Amino acid sequence: MTINRQSMHEILRIRALKQKLSISESSIYNKLNPKSKYFDKTFPRPIRLSPGCVGWVLAEVEEYIEARIAASRNDD
Repeated sequence: MTINRQSMHEILRIRALKQKLSISESSIYNKLNPKSKYFDKTFPRPIRLSPGCVGWVLAEVEEYIEARIAASRNDD
């Protein structure tokens, strides 16, 4: 997958991430929580933007989506 320079540094906030992945906020945080049965070590880690604000790097989210697509195609 080719990623243009602009999207390489674009940040998604939680609302945009939920929309892009079509999952809930609690599902996102479950994927990030090692104690959750839904923990996904391949899920992109958020970056801290300010004390009360996090975001996700768009390029990392897109790589995660591509990996999920590839994995689902290989399960056949």
